[in-house]
Amino acid sequence: MAESMKGLRRSHRCAEVSKAQEGRMVTVMGWVQKSRNKGGIIFTDLRDRSGILQVIFEECDCGAEVFEKAASLRSEFVIAVEGTVTARQGAVNANLKTGDIEVRAKGLRILSESETPPFPVEAGSRTREEVRLKYRYLDLRRPDIQHNLMVRSQVAALTRDFLVQEGFLEIETPTLIKSTPEGARDYLVPSRVHPGSFYALPQSPQLFKQLLMCSGYDRYFQLARCYRDEDLRADRQPEFTQVDMELSFVDVDDVLDVNERLLKKLFKEICNYDLQLPLLRLTWQEAMDRFGSDKPDMRFGMELKDVSDVVKDCGFAVFQNALEAGGSVRGINAAGQAGMPRKKIDALVEYAKGFGARGLAYLAILEDGSYKASFAKFMKPEELDKLAAAMEGKPGDLLFFAADKNTVVWDVLGNLRLELARQLDLLKKDEYRFLWVTEFPLLEYSEEEGRFMAKHHPFTMPMEEDWNLIDSDPGAVRAKAYDIVLNGTEMGGGSVRIHQADIQEKMLEVLGFTPESAHEQFGFLLEAFRYGVPPHAGLAYGFDRMVMLMVGADNIRDVIAFPKVKDASCLMCEAPAQVDVSQLDELGIGVKKETAQTDLRQE
Repeated sequence: MAESMKGLRRSHRCAEVSKAQEGRMVTVMGWVQKSRNKGGIIFTDLRDRSGILQVIFEECDCGAEVFEKAASLRSEFVIAVEGTVTARQGAVNANLKTGDIEVRAKGLRILSESETPPFPVEAGSRTREEVRLKYRYLDLRRPDIQHNLMVRSQVAALTRDFLVQEGFLEIETPTLIKSTPEGARDYLVPSRVHPGSFYALPQSPQLFKQLLMCSGYDRYFQLARCYRDEDLRADRQPEFTQVDMELSFVDVDDVLDVNERLLKKLFKEICNYDLQLPLLRLTWQEAMDRFGSDKPDMRFGMELKDVSDVVKDCGFAVFQNALEAGGSVRGINAAGQAGMPRKKIDALVEYAKGFGARGLAYLAILEDGSYKASFAKFMKPEELDKLAAAMEGKPGDLLFFAADKNTVVWDVLGNLRLELARQLDLLKKDEYRFLWVTEFPLLEYSEEEGRFMAKHHPFTMPMEEDWNLIDSDPGAVRAKAYDIVLNGTEMGGGSVRIHQADIQEKMLEVLGFTPESAHEQFGFLLEAFRYGVPPHAGLAYGFDRMVMLMVGADNIRDVIAFPKVKDASCLMCEAPAQVDVSQLDELGIGVKKETAQTDLRQE
């Protein structure tokens, strides 16, 4: 039967007990990790968020009643122990912070009993994730998950402290806003007071933080909750946290400077890593040409090389057709991999097809300098020599080539480069390679929509020297936009914002908005632009992603207390769920029954 805490007060968390308290009485509380009854002595490992402490129950110390109670302890019982700190009698456990001491119990209260948990509460659990997330409150007791969440809390506190010292004000923005469907799908919230109308949950505080700059607050930040109804992946959740900021009277360099210093502080405090400033900068074009990605992983080489000029007159039709269609031929050099088995090469070819490749050409340079190539019969020996030289190929190297339009070639080789790095174990979690990617395209053409869409969002400032191309060649206009990338992951991004009403109106026009539709969607922002707007810029980090990279987690769910799974549901509380018809009636909502032709829809 559970006992109360009346009259007891915890003196220390488990791992706060040390040799400094030797000979003193302490009161500790927590969960039983395991308990081992060795006959006349019981060894109990007591766990709380700070760590594990060994407690010894011996009848001559604690008395028969306490010893009998201790004999009933099982994993996950919640207990309070009073006892004396002593040097550990057995072997010192170097893996524990408390490994050189133990508590010899004098008193014991069982505060709560536990059924046998569905999986062991231990670091590095191999239990299926679906089971762990169903019992997330147990999973959260695991020391590795607790470590991640404590680091998350520490990163948040350090971030707030730094930004306040830099003159930022923490201001909250609304989470019930107007839907502005540019980008991911909104989560909608029906209004009871305004039947047939809906709020949206914010995908970001973008418009509100710009309005705060219009309002003269100069420097704003917020740890903002954001929501996007999009497909999930390892580094994405439907609800997430942004470290969001906006600054007035600044340009690109000012934003990058303050954020580089923030990152230096965080990675020193959390990872004991000395970040060297300034960080590397690459333009979007250079990043795509060299790495096939706008978020390149810089922990290894294997850069793309454009060999279009080298093969333009060769007899290989695949290369020729791509070039005649306005595309390119590019390759990567997997150094020392000429001996890769054909079965493994074929698997890489299939992998490349998943990113749009119709095939993948390869050329192995054998140790004697001869070639083994999938296209050797279509090219002369001297042409193969030139191609290998252009790729800086040496005996023992394996060269892969893709030929298609640039976007396909970049995507294929950029992803192939990462897959080879994974297979060759080139990705070290304790290595941090940062860079800024700058000068993104302002717009990108959507074949599906049949129009240009904003690469980032409609409020991004174009490069002044490119603005004259907005009508004649809108795809060539670069943006004053920047992403911060770490180890191949986009950790955050931002831009200088448009602050002139005429440029903002033109931008919306290019995106297909009529004056009427622009005013309907963004009227409050355009109206504010009539009353004096300072030049301003900002940036937002994916806070969850940042912590994930800092702790070396493989999945963003490991740094979020109560995450969703792939279909955006919560296995623990079983959300989303149906609601009572009376609630729907009050909101004026009807639900169509699911059929073979249609999903659930609001009427």
